[in-house]
Amino acid sequence: MAIPTSRTKEPGRIFINTLKCDGCGHCVKVCSDFGFELVDHKAVISKNSIFGCVACGQCMMACPTGAIAVEGRTLSPIQLFDLPDKESVPTFDSLLALLQRRRSIRTFKDKTVESEKINQILEAAQTAPMGLPPSDVHVIVFENKKQVRAFAEGFSVYLKSIRWMASNWFMTLMRPFWGKANDEMMHEFIKPVFEIYVDSMEKGENWINYDAPLAMYFYGSPYTDPADPIIAATYAMLAGESLGLGTCMLGAVHPFIQNGKKARLFREKWGIKYPSREGLFVIFGYADVHYKKGVKRTFADIHRVS
Repeated sequence: MAIPTSRTKEPGRIFINTLKCDGCGHCVKVCSDFGFELVDHKAVISKNSIFGCVACGQCMMACPTGAIAVEGRTLSPIQLFDLPDKESVPTFDSLLALLQRRRSIRTFKDKTVESEKINQILEAAQTAPMGLPPSDVHVIVFENKKQVRAFAEGFSVYLKSIRWMASNWFMTLMRPFWGKANDEMMHEFIKPVFEIYVDSMEKGENWINYDAPLAMYFYGSPYTDPADPIIAATYAMLAGESLGLGTCMLGAVHPFIQNGKKARLFREKWGIKYPSREGLFVIFGYADVHYKKGVKRTFADIHRVS
């Protein structure tokens, strides 16, 4: 038995070197699937596993003697690495400074983002936590302004073909079915999106992805935890900021390319393998405007349970 993903449907395989095992019990503590137990001061594979090994690697990473190896579900012991020293980790103040300095940048210098930085962004994004390993996040990378513009032009043509979705007659017909909040969003957001994306592109103005020199689209598969692409995109955005790039999340493209035959054909054209419950574009580039001030944001509500 194993939890399926688009990448694998087999359980991981656990190997225990009993000669190295000192019975510390760390593997028992960290395995959320109850995959281990201690017998005669040695770790053994438990018969009480719920889902079968998902190859999260927690046991292998926590074992102080290297007695545990996990293979399968894209994991192998050769992927282990020593954690960075605590001294190299940013302090809260330095992390907060990075977060506070980040702005949503939509105007960029006519300068290519170096391949090294693209690789660094992807390396950082791959450290993002996931609902279930192996990660089912997929990434499409548009590595230059020409590719970014071509996607925007294609998306504009596609939107034009489904513009009836923002027509008054369709929204009036659907109002009883999708409720007040969706009706307000359709009138106040979706309808203007069609207008600004399609009409502006016909004038040569790209309001879809702003002709950024780099864009990445993070999406999942039917098996993916919906949060996974969003978290990975966030890691990528923060990595870009740390590398001196301006960044911006674009959420309006993804919902339009999920349903229907035309959406499927559009995805296939751009190598997007699956429809996905959640997905996000992030654009990157060297900012053409630099900010001197920030504004303090707030949540809608913070309720502390007593």
